[in-house]
Amino acid sequence: MCPSSPESAEPRPAEQHAAVRQTARQHFDQWAHSYDRSWLNELVFFPTLRACQEEIVRWQQWHGHGPFRLLDVGCGTGTLITSLAAWPDAELLVGLDYSPMMARRLAEKMAGSPHAHKLHAVVADSERLPFADGSFDVVTCCNSFHHYPHQAAVIGGFQRVLRPGGVLILVDGFRDNVIGWLVFDVAVTWYEQQVHHAAWSAVRDMIDAAGFATLRQRKLGVLAPLLVNVAVR
Repeated sequence: MCPSSPESAEPRPAEQHAAVRQTARQHFDQWAHSYDRSWLNELVFFPTLRACQEEIVRWQQWHGHGPFRLLDVGCGTGTLITSLAAWPDAELLVGLDYSPMMARRLAEKMAGSPHAHKLHAVVADSERLPFADGSFDVVTCCNSFHHYPHQAAVIGGFQRVLRPGGVLILVDGFRDNVIGWLVFDVAVTWYEQQVHHAAWSAVRDMIDAAGFATLRQRKLGVLAPLLVNVAVR
């Protein structure tokens, strides 16, 4: 049998993953200007925002109030971190996104904020977080996890940049019932193409393998159900 020519060979995994990241970057660059007016705000984004705020308060009650540093991975236009900027305990709020246009929109919001000194926008890859070990008390990742080709590696990075006792709040589509399967595995996958909403048990296994001390999972919502994962390092 003759070997396949380069033109007919299947792309290697690294090439496929690079293509997935590039497609996601282009999609979100195009979406950046209308992102904050999306109909997904009421259905997905605002419930996620409230869940994150509630979980941070719950973590503070357990961990003890005091200044905290937060990293939001896949931050979009920074709705979460700008909503937290007025909190007295919020010392540093960093929004990281792979899309330069999303980061630019966040920078525009920061420029008009009275709390701009707390806010920072970073363009980077979720698989290569450009921060030292133990840099943050809280890491959030909201509705972007399904875009990441190496999900276990991403969770390992979250664990690395958290301080001992820090908390990860990871929210993504819940696809383990009929409605969630139709919304995320069928509709969203058809529209966004190369995405993967991990099952409840798969996320649990990845978080356990990364070395987190505790994990709590819950389902949020009905029409667009979300999986909320709260893990303490």
